[in-house]
Amino acid sequence: MKLQGKRALITGADSGIGQAIAALFAQEGADVAITYHTDKDGAEDTRRLIEAAGRQAIVIQGDVGDSSSVERTFDEVINTFGSLDILVNNAGKGMGGVPVVELTDEQVELILRTDLMGPLFCCRAFIKRRRAAGPGGRIVNISSVAQHLPTPESAPYGMAKAGVGSLARSLSRELAEDKINVNNIAPGLIQTPMTQERLDDPEKKAESMKAIPWHRPGQPEEIARLALFLASDDGDYVTGQTWTMDGGLTMQWGGA
Repeated sequence: MKLQGKRALITGADSGIGQAIAALFAQEGADVAITYHTDKDGAEDTRRLIEAAGRQAIVIQGDVGDSSSVERTFDEVINTFGSLDILVNNAGKGMGGVPVVELTDEQVELILRTDLMGPLFCCRAFIKRRRAAGPGGRIVNISSVAQHLPTPESAPYGMAKAGVGSLARSLSRELAEDKINVNNIAPGLIQTPMTQERLDDPEKKAESMKAIPWHRPGQPEEIARLALFLASDDGDYVTGQTWTMDGGLTMQWGGA
């Protein structure tokens, strides 16, 4: 088992990519804490997957965009687990169809606080507690191909994801002496509850598949396997990088 005896916190693990990562980490020997914002039933489903693998689970309701909520979450995890080895910043919120000229302050604030400030708040809380425990640790951010591509009518989302890429690069230097690896995964179109409506629409699905050289959506379990590599000793010599997993989508855009 690649994570035997490790303790991980995965934000937004009530469905999709976060849930798949939580399940795989537990299968590989980790105790797993998960957070959710509103989907309590989904979070309980994830708890059952973790416990079915014979590992301890913690489920915490919170808001990653609220720094006080983040601190309470980390305190609860440390009080229960005693320590924390791995942080996966997965919680996020999508948006689309809103040109910059029509954006409200509230829309901008919501996306940036959730998708950019949330990972920053969680990294800060994790670093403080890891340093108190000694050297070592892993941070894996779930970003998006949006950090590389233009995002018309979704500018705050693209801004946030690009910022997460910059955060990983900066933290990789700040935390090198602590032996804390920091990396991003930038998924393309992955089949999750967030994207299911698009994939259920034949026209939208056909349009999406035309843009992806692999002609299929990715699966959450594929992202989870990459997260496992980065969170385990296999990825020890990797830090400050963004790993794009998109079936060739960004290569298609580059060729066009």
